Amino acid sequence: MHVTYDQWMQRTNLGMLSVRSSSLKGLDAALKNYDVFPSARHLRALRRSFDPAADDLPTQLQELLAFFSGTIPRITAVPGAGNMPAVWLLGSSDFSARLAGELGLPFSFAHHFMPQNTVPALEIYRRSFTPSKALVDPYAMVGVAVVCAETDEQARWLHGPAKLSFMRLRTGRPSRLPSPEEAADYEYSRDESAFVDSWTASHVVGSPATVRERLLELQERTKADELILTTNVFDHADRFRSYELVAAAAA
Repeated sequence: MHVTYDQWMQRTNLGMLSVRSSSLKGLDAALKNYDVFPSARHLRALRRSFDPAADDLPTQLQELLAFFSGTIPRITAVPGAGNMPAVWLLGSSDFSARLAGELGLPFSFAHHFMPQNTVPALEIYRRSFTPSKALVDPYAMVGVAVVCAETDEQARWLHGPAKLSFMRLRTGRPSRLPSPEEAADYEYSRDESAFVDSWTASHVVGSPATVRERLLELQERTKADELILTTNVFDHADRFRSYELVAAAAA
């Protein structure tokens, strides 16, 4: 049976912006029964299951890869099919690490906010690794927060906004990134100071020499093939300068 898109909207009673969950189940049934334009199978491919438990990462990832490889029956992803990009898994626990290893994909770990899990997750990734078309050997990247300036003191000043913003976020008071002056004026309680120092201890902050030394130590400890840097500072010019200094120090 073939119906137009407008007819399908009328029959399924879904011609509205706000849709009840019961109507969504009706949509699911309609997509199974009608050859709709756009076709039902394409619409079903784009939407996820109405059961959250069914939307598991391994299944979704395999489906995504199949769209790029062109192995989904009767569906061609344009322009994706035949144009497989480099696929990475990013994680902050061992789940993505194990999945990346089992699928033979490169893995990037979020060391900048979960440093206590970095080495264990990378060990699991390498232990679980199975060679694939993408990789013969494991390939790991580590994300690290870095603030580099001409001196250690200046770098700590630029890092102040990130510390205060992180503390506010973790204590249920999220805000825009404060300026270095606002961060310097904030009076931390003893508990707040201990908390934020503990959570940002993995951040690499300092002069080019300091940053180079700490990044080399991190690379040696994690055996990372790459480091990817994130620099959360108030002024874009300071961020750009930080990257320039790190690049020069690493050359």
